[in-house]
Amino acid sequence: MNEQLETINRKLKTKGFKLTSQREATVRVLLENEKDHLSAEDVFLLIKPKYPEIGLATVYRTLELLSELHIVEKVNFGDGAARFDLRSNDQAHHHHHLICTKCGTVEEIKEDWLLPLENRVQAEFGFTVTDHRLDFQGICKACKAKSNDKAV
Repeated sequence: MNEQLETINRKLKTKGFKLTSQREATVRVLLENEKDHLSAEDVFLLIKPKYPEIGLATVYRTLELLSELHIVEKVNFGDGAARFDLRSNDQAHHHHHLICTKCGTVEEIKEDWLLPLENRVQAEFGFTVTDHRLDFQGICKACKAKSNDKAV
């Protein structure tokens, strides 16, 4: 985790920002809960016990800054809340998601399946893709199995 924190600190510095204690606390919560796709409120509630002086507005501003700097990705899974997902250093683009519309679980797809499509867009339209995101919505395996069990 310290290596990821140092990488994020370097990204902030190159853009003229410091890794303040509030920003570090926010990033640590995101790193510790990487698979959870936390909302700003979730992050705030996890930080508050360790940093009681931090305010929700500070967490929002920090997450927005991290989003603008492409350190985190702001995502919406259709539940009305913006969620924040750390961007991976080893991938050129943000990863993709499978979102269950029944139970709300989110599964990540780490492979970049859209690279051939990006190349086609470049060739046919002369458009250089700098980023993309793909979210699949549907019914997960567990919910599908529950539906099949009820039908029997």
